[in-house]
Amino acid sequence: MAFDKELLVALEAAGKASKLIRGEYESFVTIPDAPASISTHVDKASQDLILKMLHDAYPGDALCAEESIPGFDSIPKTGKRTWVVDPIDGTRGFAKKVGQFSVMIGLLVDGKPVVGVVAEPAQDRITYAQQGNGCYCAVGEETLTRCRVSRRETGSLILTQSWAKTGQSSRPVEVLKPAKVIETYSGGVKLAQIARGEADIYANTYEAFYDWDICAGHILVTEAGGHVTDLAGNPIVYQAPDFCQRKGLLATNGPFHDEAVKKLSAAG
Repeated sequence: MAFDKELLVALEAAGKASKLIRGEYESFVTIPDAPASISTHVDKASQDLILKMLHDAYPGDALCAEESIPGFDSIPKTGKRTWVVDPIDGTRGFAKKVGQFSVMIGLLVDGKPVVGVVAEPAQDRITYAQQGNGCYCAVGEETLTRCRVSRRETGSLILTQSWAKTGQSSRPVEVLKPAKVIETYSGGVKLAQIARGEADIYANTYEAFYDWDICAGHILVTEAGGHVTDLAGNPIVYQAPDFCQRKGLLATNGPFHDEAVKKLSAAG
């Protein structure tokens, strides 16, 4: 089944949200010590814009999003068709004004991602995918580029992760021993990096995160030829009662995936 219209609606919503965010970003006062839990008025404004556009286009669809907005609290958050939205993924990167944040819009049908859009407002870049139609990226008005995961192998792999504390190394780095590490605040950006072939491994080992942290980026990786599972190698399951993911996430370019699962499992 094609989801052409849904993808166009998601792209338009992400584009308008990105424009709003860029305008706010220019005048936003930097918060150097912004905590990981930070939320801003821009998060809510972005989400309000996106949800209105999605609801106008598909009034019967469920809407699952990070921020609580009174106007949408009465709309179901789960269903056969569910839009999953993170209005600013990596708000810490926005607040610190380091450019590391994204807008994430995904569509689940029967619990499976079928459309995903990850927009990076600071870079004017958008990466998107539709089930069965591949993954693409555009920067500004540039011609679309087809995204494919890398062919790098063990010994030259690049791992993308959240910023580690100064002087400390993350468990995935210690266990998987990549040749290079990239750090960014946004999970959407990390997954887009895998899809675009800029990185090869993303292991989310947090005890808990949420559907909106990964849904849109999930399909980017798979449509670009990569592999996404939980840390035990099982399929990602969406729409838990609290929308929480407690089994981690592993996204790779493919060939190293099973080995990474084994190594991370052995490490505990």
